[in-house]
Amino acid sequence: MNPLLDLTRPYPFARLRELTADIVPNPDLTPISLGIGEPRHATPSFILKAITESFGELAKYPATTGSLELRRAIGAWIQKRYNANIDAQTQVLPVLGSREALFSLAQTVVAPGAGSFVVMPNPFYQIYEGAALLAGATPVYLPLTKENRFAMDLGTLSPEVLSKTALVYLCSPSNPCGSTMTLADWQRAFDLSDEYGFVIAADECYSEIYFEEGRAPVGALEAATALGRTDFKRLVILQSLSKRSNVPGLRSGFVAGDADIMKRFQLYRTYHGSAMSGMVQNASIAAWKDEVHVVENRRLYREKFAAAQP
Repeated sequence: MNPLLDLTRPYPFARLRELTADIVPNPDLTPISLGIGEPRHATPSFILKAITESFGELAKYPATTGSLELRRAIGAWIQKRYNANIDAQTQVLPVLGSREALFSLAQTVVAPGAGSFVVMPNPFYQIYEGAALLAGATPVYLPLTKENRFAMDLGTLSPEVLSKTALVYLCSPSNPCGSTMTLADWQRAFDLSDEYGFVIAADECYSEIYFEEGRAPVGALEAATALGRTDFKRLVILQSLSKRSNVPGLRSGFVAGDADIMKRFQLYRTYHGSAMSGMVQNASIAAWKDEVHVVENRRLYREKFAAAQP
């Protein structure tokens, strides 16, 4: 058995279910779920239609790289959302939701036996920690506090830690704190990546949930482009349709960025066996090409938030 598995902890939502199994909520109060975050709105009908029209794809083996049509749809969305130019041939890979990609990326980036560190926020998405441990690295936790705007400050790490850091997970907008990184925050992260050579994995799964239209949070590729880093050196972003398009069960997302990292990541994934079904690809193409349902989602969330205020 792999002894590194003994370093991991029970998945938090499974543990939470155990802890609350015998609790009976007060019937006079409206409960607030602290369980797994799921969309509260229905999957758009056009995505369901794309699935039902693609049942024939189940008879075909999909390629690890996904279809060029899907990668081009993702690239077009990146251009529109982040004003960043991505080569669909070399800088985009579809993934089965960001969760498995966040994990497998560490297995691609971290060199075995090198005594590497993987830096992550605290509180954090538990996949970051498990990915680091099972890659043979040591997790380094950066606290998110009121004093640092609930944002990671890599500058607080010592040169000794930074020099052994292979990978940094940055989550903006943050899960669970909701904080977002500014252009200046990204600049500091990029400067340290240049100095110490670590890879930045930007987890942006919540990027499409915000309050004011036209004021979307700054993304990593957007920041890199604005700062003249158009090769996206040592930078990848991870995105998902789960929250954006109300399809967590579709297990569809993408990784995009540094072409050299993407080439190695594709090789790993070829052995990992994580190719996306053609049926899911077609539904994903439809989702990435449509923004109307995303704007409507934000409107509904704003209404619910407003209604919940005292």
